[in-house]
Amino acid sequence: MTTAQPLDVQPTPLALLLLGREADPRSERGVECPGDLPAPSDPDLVARARAAKAELGDRVFVLGHHYQRDEVIEFADVTGDSFKLARDAAARPDAEYIVFCGVHFMAESADILTGDSQQVILPDLAAGCSMADMATAEQVAECWDVLTEAGVAGATVPVSYMNSSADIKAFTGRHGGTICTSSNAKRALDWAFEQGEPRQNKVLFLPDQHLGRNTAVREMGLSLDDCVVYNPHKPNGGLTADELRAAKMILWRGHCSVHGRFSLDSVNEVRERVPGVNVLVHPECKHEVVAAADHVGSTEHIIKTLEAAPAGSKWAIGTELNLVRRLANRFASEDKEIVFLDRTVCFCSTMNRIDLPHLVWSLESLADGKVVNRIQVDKETEAYAKLALERMLALP
Repeated sequence: MTTAQPLDVQPTPLALLLLGREADPRSERGVECPGDLPAPSDPDLVARARAAKAELGDRVFVLGHHYQRDEVIEFADVTGDSFKLARDAAARPDAEYIVFCGVHFMAESADILTGDSQQVILPDLAAGCSMADMATAEQVAECWDVLTEAGVAGATVPVSYMNSSADIKAFTGRHGGTICTSSNAKRALDWAFEQGEPRQNKVLFLPDQHLGRNTAVREMGLSLDDCVVYNPHKPNGGLTADELRAAKMILWRGHCSVHGRFSLDSVNEVRERVPGVNVLVHPECKHEVVAAADHVGSTEHIIKTLEAAPAGSKWAIGTELNLVRRLANRFASEDKEIVFLDRTVCFCSTMNRIDLPHLVWSLESLADGKVVNRIQVDKETEAYAKLALERMLALP
């Protein structure tokens, strides 16, 4: 009888990524994440987080995106959307550590806007963004070459959504473009179309096709025919030179994995299920969903709309489930009925990677004098990305 030999099993890169201790080298995310996480079942996690945060005091500033879990939001000093949080971080120059409970591109933006003496921490490096990952620097550079060959690059202004990597923001800055949020996309597009000859200018909108299309068609009077979609996985983006010359909006083929799930059927079904419901959706949703909704707006707009809504009103919200559930609980006492737009439960999987064990590990490490998971944008990228962000801040 032979004795079984122990297997020399090493964790695979995928296994490490799923644990939040490694990064995907093909995406915009960071570098390895060493360290031992506390067990999710540890009953002392809340007390440990409070103790570590108290020990750090004013040296740490914790940011919590609206889509984060409640257990994480509890420890946030401020909450908000990605750009609001980055600006909040910049407004706290005395905080040595910025712990960003969000996703990678948000932490990059915070690093760009904060001082050199501040260090931005992302509790889990696997917390990326599928939308941001849909546009890499190499793909966008190739797209610009395609536009150049078609003779339209000189008349094209890039406008990049905040939900993009630092590399894409830097590309935008280098080529005379600006950043936008879901709140000011129309202002950014108005500015972009004013940069060149009247009726000749074009916009390359990165990386969310739906926000670009919805803003152009709903708010600016352009037609769907004015928009073309550039697919980075097809030769020449799947477009002819004539199509590029005729287009006003060149939309990158990217989308939000959460908002892209909502469909026209979702809207029709909720109207049947909840008579008298108001449908309120984020502009990252598909055009047909936005067209069928009663109200459309950014995350902050959604919150303010519900705050102002009369008692007894009914709302179906098309955005991330953590936020919808939090709003439903918040306004239940005011007799406001708030439901998720779709019957399918859909959290943002990458946002949900930031959990209490990762937050505790980050805070305790900082309290012990060990900086973990620092997000640091190189100086050249930072300079051009900041230029694009400053153009946005200067928008009228």
